[in-house]
Amino acid sequence: MLPAAARLPEVTRLIDQKLYFVLHAPRQTGKTTALLTLAQELTAEGTYTAVLVSMEVGAAFNDDPGKAEAAILKDWRRALSWQLPPDLQPPPWSGATVGDALLEWAAASPRPLVVFLDEVDALRDEALISVLRQLRSGYTGRPRAFPWSLALIGLRDVRDYKVASGGSDRLHTASPFNIKAESLTLRNFTADEVAALYQQHTDETGQGFTPDATARAFHLTQGQPWLVNALARQLTEVLVPDPATPITPAHVDQAKELLIQRQDTHLDSLAERLREPRVRRIIEPILAGLTLENVAPDDIRFVQDLGLCRMDPAGGLVVANPIYQEVIPRVLANAPQASLPIIAPTWLTPDGKLDPAKLLEAFLAFWRQHGQPLLKSTHYHEIAPHLVLMAFLHRVVNAGGTIEREYAIGTGRMDLCVRYGEVALAMELKVWREGETNPLRAGLAQLDGYLAGLGLDTGWLVIFDRREGLPDIAERTTTEPATTPAGRSVVVVWA
Repeated sequence: MLPAAARLPEVTRLIDQKLYFVLHAPRQTGKTTALLTLAQELTAEGTYTAVLVSMEVGAAFNDDPGKAEAAILKDWRRALSWQLPPDLQPPPWSGATVGDALLEWAAASPRPLVVFLDEVDALRDEALISVLRQLRSGYTGRPRAFPWSLALIGLRDVRDYKVASGGSDRLHTASPFNIKAESLTLRNFTADEVAALYQQHTDETGQGFTPDATARAFHLTQGQPWLVNALARQLTEVLVPDPATPITPAHVDQAKELLIQRQDTHLDSLAERLREPRVRRIIEPILAGLTLENVAPDDIRFVQDLGLCRMDPAGGLVVANPIYQEVIPRVLANAPQASLPIIAPTWLTPDGKLDPAKLLEAFLAFWRQHGQPLLKSTHYHEIAPHLVLMAFLHRVVNAGGTIEREYAIGTGRMDLCVRYGEVALAMELKVWREGETNPLRAGLAQLDGYLAGLGLDTGWLVIFDRREGLPDIAERTTTEPATTPAGRSVVVVWA
């Protein structure tokens, strides 16, 4: 555990200033744990009565505010029974609403009352609007007739709360809670904090992490709290359970693969988000290497709030961390992969090694026969060819290989490296779109750079021709040898 106040330094300042605010952050970043701990610390110091209570149970009655608030207040009573000592317990609720309860509690409390309302964006529609309006109405009565300080805790900022109103599914405004002083987000762990967390394990068990292993864990997770802890659990309980064995970067990479393959709840939730149109409008161009065009600033902020993307100090918007960068295309390729026919592994030699020439033959036969219908198996139409190719390659590496992916906004390409035993095969994927010039020349130069980085002498340049009026894929799929500007012999696949 990290000290709650260290992760939330602005919160204590806002509380001391008697302010109302919003704290939003993605799932599994530690919001509830940190704020519950902070509430306990504030109460123990003796200045405030501070609590964390949930609004989530009201979500079952979003069209009936009365039932929603009755369920919420019943749940609060249960939570407060163990959070507070008897002398700080609230009086019996005489009113039937959240606003009435907060008014009576603040008036009777022997200390200034601080309330963290967790999971508030689980509420929707009438129940949500009712609660927000009560909070805004009661705000002027603070601190004697309403909480001294109050925070809304959830995944989204107020403007993204879900409502059915005016043809939109979002508020688009903070007006029902325009009393907020600030909207904060809970940052990820720093590299030093990841090292401090892992050092706690070392102190308790004697099992060390090499400095490179800790650095590798931070790189792969970028400090995302759930990933940091899930990676450590795989390392210490599954891969390296012997405390006498130190944990190395190779172990961390193995743990990363296990996490991705397991598709735990947290990673599964990413798949659900990727189906949302406003998320697709951001993620699809990133995967395709395109620039963002006609994308609303709200949508950019939304994918950042969800923890899917971040602004790279050295560039533009990027996927939040290397693990998500791997998970997202894998998830998107699930539908094409499930649609694949049975494919015999003709790309393996008799002794089980990958034969790149046989793999090329197998892919061409597969693409000519199945490429056209499989392109319809994904909602991400801009990168449908990429996803179908990746689905095929996942079938190839199922027996013990890996696929590494590189992509970035504005680059106009996606890079893949298939590793199977001692064989590494690099591929540069580009798209020839309507109205654009032939990407062959740029693709060969880009493939040169990719091969140089991998230390390889040959690879594939795969060009997906998406222009209109072309023959079927079965007729136009061909290959030809080519030489890169640096003199590397490669294969160009026209698909």
